[in-house]
Amino acid sequence: MGRKHDAERQWAIEDCRHLSRRLERDLLIAGETIVRVPAKLIANARGSSGSYGKSDPIDALAVARAALREPGLPTASLDGEERHVRLLVDHRETLVAERTRAISRLRWHLQELDPEIDPTPPSLDRASNYTKLEERIAPFDGIVARLTRSELARCRQLTIEIDELTTDITTIIDQLAPTLLAPVGCGPLTAAKILGETAGVARFRSANAFARHNGSAPLPVWSSNHQRHRLSRVGNRQLNAAVHRIALTQIRVHPPAKELFNRRKANGDGGMEALRVIKRRLSDVVYRAMLIDHEHRHQLAS
Repeated sequence: MGRKHDAERQWAIEDCRHLSRRLERDLLIAGETIVRVPAKLIANARGSSGSYGKSDPIDALAVARAALREPGLPTASLDGEERHVRLLVDHRETLVAERTRAISRLRWHLQELDPEIDPTPPSLDRASNYTKLEERIAPFDGIVARLTRSELARCRQLTIEIDELTTDITTIIDQLAPTLLAPVGCGPLTAAKILGETAGVARFRSANAFARHNGSAPLPVWSSNHQRHRLSRVGNRQLNAAVHRIALTQIRVHPPAKELFNRRKANGDGGMEALRVIKRRLSDVVYRAMLIDHEHRHQLAS
């Protein structure tokens, strides 16, 4: 009897992997099965428990009730290449944000030194322009000039690190997800973002489940006896933004997407509604591409 219960045992853990990753890893290594329960389901279960306040026992009971009530919750697995990709992408985005702040400070100092030195922010993303700026501020002395040179050196160093990370990410994605790179508008950085945020495409039971997760699945809205759909504001917004970027690119340069977008607008859809349709179709394309890459990696590993 004990062995039977051990075989049927399942752990339910709140889906907050920045806190629960170590616990999940230890349980998975021990051969346990884990389902991840979204926080919003736990909030609903906590409210119906009849207990007041918030404590570890109340939260544990809410997690268990939500897991029993909701079928098809995603199962946890050991971190693989997707985790490594996400760490690299997140670190690159942190450095880009830091460089943006440094560029803003640099432009304020340059304005104080000489209003005629007014480089555009995009030009300060390229290391080739830093040498030119150094030559232009060379005649200046004082504390402002010193701070300007410090910010310029910081921008140069951050750009070097960002370019190195971009190269590393591109190399990894070329190997891990060649099929995901095939759709028009899905470059290495966007593909890396999708791969990292998806955290394993095999955990989704269908393309519809993936579309709901990334927020591209439409929400039905009823008005009298007429049903229509609107954009979803739920789901993983980072994934949604990546699909959104692909859709915007395809509307500009990909003839089939441009034709569909214009046809939907001609039939009475607004621009956002037509874009929603394209994003929903792209979600299926991305899902199928990741499945192909996932199966290919497993075939090579076996």
